[in-house]
Amino acid sequence: MRRPSLSDPAPRARRLGPVIDAVLAGSLVGAALALPLVVSAQTPSSAAWPAPSSAPPQGSPATASPAVRLHRQPAAGRVGIVAENTLAGPVEVLLTADGATPGSDPPLPARATVPAHGRTLVAWLPDAADGAVDLTLRAVPGHPSARPRDVEYAYPLRGAPLRIAQGFGGGFSHHDPEHAYAVDFAVDAGTPVLAARDGTVMQVEAGISGSTRLVAAHDDPARANFVRVLHDDGTMALYAHLQRGGVIVAPDEHVRRGQILGFSGNTGASTGPHLHFAVQANRGLRLESLPFRMFGPGGVLRFAQPAPD
Repeated sequence: MRRPSLSDPAPRARRLGPVIDAVLAGSLVGAALALPLVVSAQTPSSAAWPAPSSAPPQGSPATASPAVRLHRQPAAGRVGIVAENTLAGPVEVLLTADGATPGSDPPLPARATVPAHGRTLVAWLPDAADGAVDLTLRAVPGHPSARPRDVEYAYPLRGAPLRIAQGFGGGFSHHDPEHAYAVDFAVDAGTPVLAARDGTVMQVEAGISGSTRLVAAHDDPARANFVRVLHDDGTMALYAHLQRGGVIVAPDEHVRRGQILGFSGNTGASTGPHLHFAVQANRGLRLESLPFRMFGPGGVLRFAQPAPD
């Protein structure tokens, strides 16, 4: 599909009332596949290995954009379980087993951090356990040692008035740690989405079409088109609900503040066109959103803090 350009007539959606954002793309979703195991998409989950016979075929939405793969590395009397990270940024993984795995080194559950485009040996299993135990991999993007700096972010939309549909602690979907400090900017579909800070494109999804209600989204591992940008302090910015085919940057690309990343849309778990923006960090196998400062069209934006639990 041809990528949209600034010269294209951007599709315009009618303005709605408050746009409601659903549970959104945060870390990585596990998808059960034939070997090698692939963990893909956007939010934390787990994946079984060996895969059940009902695993979706390659190319289905559940297997698009593979992020982390498990490989077997046979050796004398044992098998190494290696995690391969295809993202342009680090991920943290946790390997667990359904049942006892005597002789595993290190003992399961085992965790490791896998660098961008790298491979890491997570554990050794004895030959007797190979194929006799179900393994589960959980993967979360980002390095757990990220140290966020106090940075003023730029407004991530070009030529769009400020309309906030849901802010920090929004009761519809911004109430868990992963989304508590996210902001939904109500904006017409096709509006240029800009990088709010310099960074490296870590992960993209651009093949999702249509939108779903929140209930359906819980069972849909590929819920929205998005761009994830890794910053030099280990934090990550998430720009989500972009148009199908509406991403014009690629993984590993360095982007500058104000550069166009793509075009806003209404894909995934969304009830109206908007941009979901969040700054996130890996806090040790869990993704958390962080409060941020932003300079908007009329000056510094002030977001109300979430109500205490």
